[in-house]
Amino acid sequence: MKKVIFAASSGGHITEILKLEELFNEYKYLLVTEKTDITENLKDKYNIEYLKYGPNKNIFKYVYIILCNLVKCTKIILKFKPNTIVSTGAQIGGFMCFVGKLFGAKVIYIESLAKTQTLSKTGKNVYKIADKFYVQWKSLEKKYSKAEYLGRLI
Repeated sequence: MKKVIFAASSGGHITEILKLEELFNEYKYLLVTEKTDITENLKDKYNIEYLKYGPNKNIFKYVYIILCNLVKCTKIILKFKPNTIVSTGAQIGGFMCFVGKLFGAKVIYIESLAKTQTLSKTGKNVYKIADKFYVQWKSLEKKYSKAEYLGRLI
């Protein structure tokens, strides 16, 4: 059975990735997100790993959290050995995509529904390495040659 990591930051990004929940049963899956008060209850329902939540108000703490999360992403990838990473962004999703790609995983990125005119920062970065890159607005498909519009995925 194929192994898939579904990765997204907390908030709207995890809400979007959870819209793909019906796919979880088709794969051996792992959900990866930030640990917050909102996401902590997901452990009762999903196979999940948490990364540190890192608001960027304190630059030194933020850099420390980024480094910790990159190490944890690498450990997760090495332990789970996914065939594919599916992400809706933001920071956590981008980290998982890049680390997964380094270890041979296929990367599927779904740009946020909120992005109607340009790609998000994470989207712009992951676009370069994504095997599949989906957008949820036709206008974005016209701007980015690699982007595919299949309607509202989420």
